[in-house]
Amino acid sequence: MILQTNSNINSEKLRECQLAIGYAFNDASLLEKALTHTSCKLENNFSNERLEFLGDAVLGMIISDYLYKTLPQFSEGELTKIKSVVVSQPALAKVSLEAHLKDFLSVGKGLSDRDFLPKSILANVFEAVIAAIYLDGGLEVSYNFTMKYLKKEIDIVCKNQHEKNYKSILQQYSQKEHNVTPNYRILQQIGPDHGKSFEVIVLIKGTEYGIGWGKSKKEAEQSAAKGTLKILVPDLIRENDDKPCI
Repeated sequence: MILQTNSNINSEKLRECQLAIGYAFNDASLLEKALTHTSCKLENNFSNERLEFLGDAVLGMIISDYLYKTLPQFSEGELTKIKSVVVSQPALAKVSLEAHLKDFLSVGKGLSDRDFLPKSILANVFEAVIAAIYLDGGLEVSYNFTMKYLKKEIDIVCKNQHEKNYKSILQQYSQKEHNVTPNYRILQQIGPDHGKSFEVIVLIKGTEYGIGWGKSKKEAEQSAAKGTLKILVPDLIRENDDKPCI
């Protein structure tokens, strides 16, 4: 249900919203503003636009802080790519629906008759609520609220971003921990020219690590890099899906 209103959101709806998102406001007027779309501005003399502006900045800081602290093996460029997806409009619209914010959003008559709201409105209200919680309770509670919904999105993006990119991760690890780049040596290749298979081993400072097979040198090197990461950084790869993750 989308609230169509010419007046402020009633107190019962505000209480229900606080129960839904798991945070009790000291100043419920902040939540009321966060849930009021600009299409209601003429009736209410306020909207969530300014809170959305602040929420965008708070969200960016929270996600950047989390990625920096939990992904030390990822480069600046990789972190930027992950962040850009996590704070994108589709991702925020998705978690906004999961938080049931649509049920409490106050919109003008022109929007309430639609079958669904644009992703931009759903994403904006999520950012506005982050800002409202930040102003009401501080950074820690806004951090907890944000990660409650976006942690799983980060996990998904992280896995997709780095699927089969074990060589890149191993290179970053090796350069950071040993100040060298891993070497890959072909142990053997078997099969006809049109269907060869390769066996490759990783060497770091002359020490042999993971061995991998593949239908191409690149595939074999990725397999060997994955095996090496399992040896050197076993917590980096989940056994259940065998992909790099947080």
